[in-house]
Amino acid sequence: MKIVKGLYYSKDHEWIKIEGNRGYIGITDYAQEAMGDIVFVELPDVDESFAAEDNFAVVESVKAAADIYLPIGATIVEVNNKLEDEPELLNKAPFDAYIAIIEDFETDELETLMDADAYEAYCNSLE
Repeated sequence: MKIVKGLYYSKDHEWIKIEGNRGYIGITDYAQEAMGDIVFVELPDVDESFAAEDNFAVVESVKAAADIYLPIGATIVEVNNKLEDEPELLNKAPFDAYIAIIEDFETDELETLMDADAYEAYCNSLE
């Protein structure tokens, strides 16, 4: 299981990478591995705002469909349209294939998330 340092992680297995006033949101290696082969991604609408822990996307695999939750409240400013034609990118490179880019978030909400070490310990506790 790959875990990238410098990102924030949720208990629902989403990651956030912060760059300036933008955040990139995706699913973790743990999540994609548990889901199996991903065959479809339902992306959120640009300019839509969500509260923390709101369902903002859906990822479907050969096993099941899973809601993806926004770890912090924010507004979607961009989506990764490549996932419409290549949903398997979430399997191949889950930390490169973001689902959406967010803005207008409260940085103090990031304190509710885990760093890489805490996330690794959390995942190990699930096994």
